[in-house]
Amino acid sequence: MTQALARRYDLAIVGMGSAGMVSAEFAATLGLRVAVIERDRVGGDCLWTGCVPSKALLASAKAAHTIRHASRYGLPAVDPDVDTALVWQRIRSIQAEVAATDDNPDRYREMGVEIVFGAARLTGPHSIVVTGSGGEAELGARFVLLCTGSRPAVPEIPGLAEAGFLTSENVFQLERAPASIAMIGGGPIATELAQAFTRLGTRVSVLQKGPRLLPRDDPDLVAVLTKRLLDEGVDVRVDVDTQRAGLEDGRKVVHGTQSGRPQSWTAEEVLVAAGRRPNLGGLGLSEVGVRVGTRGVEVDERMRTSVPSIYAVGDVAGRYLFTHSAAYEGVRAIRDMFFPGKGTAGALVPWCTFTDPELAHAGLTVDEARQRYGGDVEVWRFELSHSDRARADSAREGAVIVVTAKRARVVGAHVLAPAAGEMIHELALAIERKLSLNQIASLVHVYPTLSTSIGQLAAEAAFRGARRLRWLVRKGRGSR
Repeated sequence: MTQALARRYDLAIVGMGSAGMVSAEFAATLGLRVAVIERDRVGGDCLWTGCVPSKALLASAKAAHTIRHASRYGLPAVDPDVDTALVWQRIRSIQAEVAATDDNPDRYREMGVEIVFGAARLTGPHSIVVTGSGGEAELGARFVLLCTGSRPAVPEIPGLAEAGFLTSENVFQLERAPASIAMIGGGPIATELAQAFTRLGTRVSVLQKGPRLLPRDDPDLVAVLTKRLLDEGVDVRVDVDTQRAGLEDGRKVVHGTQSGRPQSWTAEEVLVAAGRRPNLGGLGLSEVGVRVGTRGVEVDERMRTSVPSIYAVGDVAGRYLFTHSAAYEGVRAIRDMFFPGKGTAGALVPWCTFTDPELAHAGLTVDEARQRYGGDVEVWRFELSHSDRARADSAREGAVIVVTAKRARVVGAHVLAPAAGEMIHELALAIERKLSLNQIASLVHVYPTLSTSIGQLAAEAAFRGARRLRWLVRKGRGSR
């Protein structure tokens, strides 16, 4: 039975993952009356199936790898006795800690945010019906913000469902790592998990449909990273057409072709990491006039849907499928709703694949820059092997690549380094603020850090400019 429309709010947020939590906190800070509708657990994909568990897994895997290769640091190398059941226990303990602190529902209630558990369905531009264990309730709001996120996309492969498979949603529900995995997909999720599982002793094959892993990133740096994965024992296969799957003699088998030749891969488990799809089901979008496209809910640069009072951010809007961009978009949408002017969400979103070394990206690739600016493009590269900090850390694999155009303005940056996710922000700011390499060179970089490499690369550009002005240099001795 639907209750009377008694609860009215300034803002109703659907979904309490990364975007919903940040948006709720920002709106509560403004003194707005806020309700958040959540159908499952506070924290969303990032806490339960994405960023937090995967990075905890990567940390354990890196520790095992460091012990195994301790001779690089002048210490005795030891093959660790890895019990992956303990690794999975650690992952769950970290999730529980986050859930009990930063993502605790009571923390938001103390801010004045009302949390309503149940499934949400839009019934109008300003109304939502929530169906929960206690029945139905109708909420009214000046604005609605959709933050329902996404879920793993599962390709239609005959026999896959019958054989059974893992995704990022259930792989962290295991008790321990399987002995072997065949991974379908070669994007960030598959690449990170492939290295982590391999370092923990799992035999891994990565089956990538395209010609290389991580197709959105700089191809030269991807090639270096791919060689690292191969050297560590990951079986990387590209140009794979996955055709069917099944169970044979108690094991899972993926059949297909590689470069047109028939192949099959046998493993204890199959993990599907072939992209993500927005969570749109049951929201009643078409009934209220919200348009949906191939990537998700259609939004404008202000994150507004086709219904002016309804906004959508994060994965459900399909602009960028990253936790950090989802939170950013949520704040910009609320800025647009309740402040004068426009809360436009910018187009520049850096990202990082958290392999070892990490691979970070901001702005245009080299090819994209040349397509946009033609011959007015320069590519600057600094090899990590020339970094004193990288030498000290025995981490020489990698490079910093900066793409400039239009009077040496930075338009793209790509970093393969142990701390690339930390290093990319300086370069992303340079792109956002339309800075040149000369301007980056004017900043004193702390030595010895990996970020010193950015300063050294920028200094090369500054030195080249100075050479053109050698005719101004005063010759001889004496004061002015």
